[in-house]
Formats: sequence, structure tokens, C-alpha cells
Amino acid sequence: MNGRDAPPRGGRPLTGRKVLAIFVGAFAVIIGVNVYMMTRAIEGFPGLVVDSPWVAGQNFDARRAAQEALGWRAETSWRDGALLVRMRGADGAPVAGLNVQARVGRPATNAEDRVLDLAETAEGYRAELPLAPGAWRVEVHARGAAEADYRATAQILVPIAEGAR
Repeated sequence: MNGRDAPPRGGRPLTGRKVLAIFVGAFAVIIGVNVYMMTRAIEGFPGLVVDSPWVAGQNFDARRAAQEALGWRAETSWRDGALLVRMRGADGAPVAGLNVQARVGRPATNAEDRVLDLAETAEGYRAELPLAPGAWRVEVHARGAAEADYRATAQILVPIAEGAR
């Protein structure tokens, strides 16, 4: 008896239909997982930063020039459960009397985004903000007198030991 004439182990032969079923089943699982992951990714972050990029870009250069003329800089930090934004002028001195808002969220999703009004303190502009550990995106929008408008984006990292549980 040679190897070709030996009965298959397990009792039933491996037929073309079984191979096709295994092949189709494996690809169905792969495609199903990919569709699920793609759907979750798109739902979590649609990729839109503004509703109409073309309209937003029409005055971009003018807004950028006006912001650079202000000479302001935002220093963003998080500690002790609070977001702190220090606004500095071109001379490095604190800029007071601003209306400061911040949109805080995760870098890759907008599911946890929240908008905060920051109150002016001796340290800068501050808002209580419990955050879970990890990376967070902070978009600062400061408005002052005479239509002074400043926008900046920063990233803060909340260590595991300090994050809200």
C-alpha cells in the first residue's frame, strides 16, 4: 500500500467543497472585522475640523497676519485637575482682560470634546477640568479689545498617576 492509497485520517476526506467553505469563511471573518473597525474609526472622528474648509480658508492669511501682529503666545498646561492657559504679549508680559475659551478633546476623536470658559486668575486663565490619563488636544481661543482675536492649538499629556479615575 503506497501513500496515495492510504485512507484519510479522521475518517472523512477533505473535499473541494470543504476547502471552498474554509476559504470563504476565513475571508468573511477578515472582511467583517475590517468593516467593523472602519465603521468605528469613522464614527469616532469624521475628519472634519471645520464645516467648509474652502470658506474658512478665504480669510486665512488676513487672520494669520492679524494674529501675528498681536505678538501673543499661549502657554497651555494641566495640573491639579485644572487647565491653565498663560497668555503672554510680545514683551513676555501677561496679557490681561481677555475672554478665553478652550476646546479640549482627544487628538483622534471628537467624542470627548468639551468647550470651557476660562476665568482670569493671578496665574493666567484657568478652568477646573478633570481629565483621564493620556494625550489631549487643546484649542485656545482668546478675544480681547478692538476685535483682537487669537487662536492656538496645543497638546497636553496627563500622566497616569495624576489623571482622573
